[in-house]
Order: sequence, then structure tokens, then C-alpha cells
Amino acid sequence: MTADVDVLLVGGGIMSATLAALVSELEPSWSIEIHERRDGLAQESSNAWNNAGTGHAALCELNYTPERADGSIDITKAVTINEQFEISRELWNHLSTHDRLPGGTGFLSTTPHMTFVRGEENVDYLRRRFETLRKHPLFSDLEFSTDPEQIALWAPLLVTDRDPAQPIAATRAAAGTDVDFGALASSMVTDSVERGARLHLESEVTKLKQRRDGTWRVTVRDRRWNGHRRARTLTARFVFIGAGGGALRLLQRSGIPEAKGFGGFPISGQFLRTTNPEIVAQHQAKVYGKADIGAPPMSVPHLDTRVVDGETALLFGPYAGWSMKFLKHGSWTDLLRSIRPGNIVPMLAVGAKNTGLVKYLVGEVTAGDTARLRTLRAFMPTAHPRDWELITAGQRVQVIKKAKGGGVLEFGTELVTSADGTMSGLLGASPGASTAVATMLDLLERCFPERSDAWQPRLRQMMPSLGGGTWDESFELDQLVDETVGTER
Repeated sequence: MTADVDVLLVGGGIMSATLAALVSELEPSWSIEIHERRDGLAQESSNAWNNAGTGHAALCELNYTPERADGSIDITKAVTINEQFEISRELWNHLSTHDRLPGGTGFLSTTPHMTFVRGEENVDYLRRRFETLRKHPLFSDLEFSTDPEQIALWAPLLVTDRDPAQPIAATRAAAGTDVDFGALASSMVTDSVERGARLHLESEVTKLKQRRDGTWRVTVRDRRWNGHRRARTLTARFVFIGAGGGALRLLQRSGIPEAKGFGGFPISGQFLRTTNPEIVAQHQAKVYGKADIGAPPMSVPHLDTRVVDGETALLFGPYAGWSMKFLKHGSWTDLLRSIRPGNIVPMLAVGAKNTGLVKYLVGEVTAGDTARLRTLRAFMPTAHPRDWELITAGQRVQVIKKAKGGGVLEFGTELVTSADGTMSGLLGASPGASTAVATMLDLLERCFPERSDAWQPRLRQMMPSLGGGTWDESFELDQLVDETVGTER
């Protein structure tokens, strides 16, 4: 097969950046092009203020440790996500120690991960979760307490002025992280460009059609003010669609059978943010709570330390909303234009089954400043509205797919790959960015099975745990984590 480019990446976020880093390492002779419709990299879901930057490792997120009917705690998903995040950190460590992160290592900061709950029933659940998790080596350092004085030492804002009669509990993982995925993605793309990849900003992929020889004919529109909206075509041997909320419609346009039946349910969100130094200095943690009944997993409330461009702030939310846009800077017609004969039934079925979610979103959309402050004060009793500003988070498109009974709404990610392995796209949201490396490794295995064996030795050198080995985490933290922000700030 002849083509203008070997690998064409749609979208300039963390997924495309990760795939570019891997491919440029494994196949340095392959040509790579990255096309991003915005005028800068990582401006949608990967942008630091459009996500929580948790570095999802299942240390604090309760939706990864559901309670079984018999009262036991299922930690299967938590273990998987933790392992996947460790793989991400191994790759970042490899890139850092081989001078392949031009933007430096300030994207990663040590920030303890905590879970905080109120009420006897929730305290009992958190204790059982802790006792189950700590038996696994990955969670052996997890701490638990119901003592307000101890919790105040970890995160004083959670306890100050709280009713002492209210039962509370918290767990803490001191080695948690805060990740600026926007800065990381930009750094990885810069490195790939220095190694020969070509980056095209304000370049929108509008059409994809597979040719008889298996390559893809791709139409790209120039969105620059002086580009006169000109379109050009090129051929690609492999196409990855990592365009966040824009991925669904591009997969549909490609015509691959594997994309049929998928739909999308857009959910927007907002955060409260403070940069007041007196408040910020009192909270050095990411603290997750328990979601309200009917709330989607992405709406689990959390009070987070965020480090962006070297500056520390606190973020609380998210407050869920709803919009027909599939991208924060998308179109109000995105949802309507995604409807196809093959996904109408799954989408209708999901709407009928999730009336509680719809009711919850309506309540969130109509909530005013008083309601938002009330939610914040459940975490931080001393919160005052003068210290907090409301910011708009990124847009998330949850996956709808065919299932028994018509359709099901998924809150994870879905890798959609053509049968011949020449195209793949990623749908969904959390824990996406944190597990980007594991997802892209899965893509490589699915789409390039004939090269998988040859790549394994190099991949295991970069990420030792892939081969069952271990890595020196203390060394990684010393070398990779931003030393200006640590657990003893």
C-alpha cells in the first residue's frame, strides 16, 4: 500500500500525544501527522481546567469499588485502573529520563488522594472498602480514620466548624498525584514533532473514505482565518480518531461497521475555583466523596488541589449540566447530527431507562448559587462565596451502545477498531487520560498484531511491568514529580 502518511492522528489531546510518542519510539521511520481543529493543543478534554487532573489510580474514587449484594466490596476495577495508571507513569518516566519531555516535568505533582464520607452507613462502607483494599499490595499504604483530629491533620478544611456529632471517616493515600494533562500532551507532541512528526493546527478532518487498497482518503479543511476554508486530501495507512467528543461523528462518517449502533449522551459541567492563598495553603489533597443517588459517576463531588502552570488552586465540583454540544467549542447541533438509523433504538432505550439521571441533570442545570454553595459546604463548612468563582469544565460524551433490551449507557471508555486494523477511535470519558497509555497499547495490539511480538522487547524496556517486572517508584517520584509541590508543602 502507498500512502502520503503512515499514521494520521485526529485530535491534539493526550490520546493522540500518547500514541505519537509510542509509534515514534517503536517505528521511527514511519511518518506521522497530527491534525487538530483548534488553534492550540489539548484545548478540550485534556485541558487542565476542563478535567480534574486526578491521575485516576482508584485510590479515592468510590465508583471503582462497588458494594456487592452480600455486603462485600468488589475491588476488581480499582486494581485494574491502578495498574493501568502505573503503566502511564512508567512511560512518562521513560520519556523524562531520555530527554523526551521538552516542557519539563511540572505536569505531575505529589498530591495525596483522599475519600471523605459522612453518616454512619457511609462510614461503615468506607471502613469495609479500606479493609478490603489494603490487603492488596497496590493499596497497602492506604490509611483510614474516623477521628476528626486525625482527618484535620490530613485536610483541615474538611473538619473546621463541622458538627462534632456527625459521624465522618476518611482514607488517605499519601503518594497520589495531580496531573496537568494539557501540559503533558503538549510536551509529548512537541517531542514527536522534533522526531519528525508533522503537526497541523486549525486543521479539521471532515471526511474519511477507505480506498480499495485499504488506505484511507482523508479530507482536511484549513480553519485558519487566512486559509479561506480550503480543503485538501491525503491518504493514510492508519487513522486514529482521538478527538474526544468529536470522535463519534468521525467514526460514523468513516463507514466502518464496528461504529454502527453507537450513540453519545453529552454531559457538561462546572467547577468552583479559588486561588485565595490562605485557603489554598490549608488543603493539600484531592478529596472525593460519594455521588448523590441518580448522579453519573463523573459527577462525584471532590475538593481538589490543582497545580497548573506552576500555580496552585483549589477546585470543587463538578456540577453536572447538559448540552447538545459534543465539544466545549462544538455546535449545538452535534447531538442531532449524531443520530443514525442504527443508534436510534439504543438511544431511546437509554433515555427510557435513565429517567433518574435526566431528573438529576435537570436539577443541576436549574441549581443556583445558593445550591452550589450548599454542596461545597458539605465538604468545607467554612466556604464563603466571595472566595470562589464558577468556571465551565470540559464536555463529556458518554457512550451509548447496543445491548440486550435495546441499549446501555456506559461511563467508561470504548475503543472502536475496524476489522482490518486500519482505523480506530476512542469514545467515552473517565478514566481516559489517566489510562491513556494502557488504552493505546491495546490499540497497537489490535491494529498491528503482526508487529506485536517484535515490539514487545522495546515496550518492556520502556514499561517494565508489561513483562511482569517491577520499577523503582521512589526513583520515579524523585525524578519525575515536580519537586516544588510535594506532600509537605
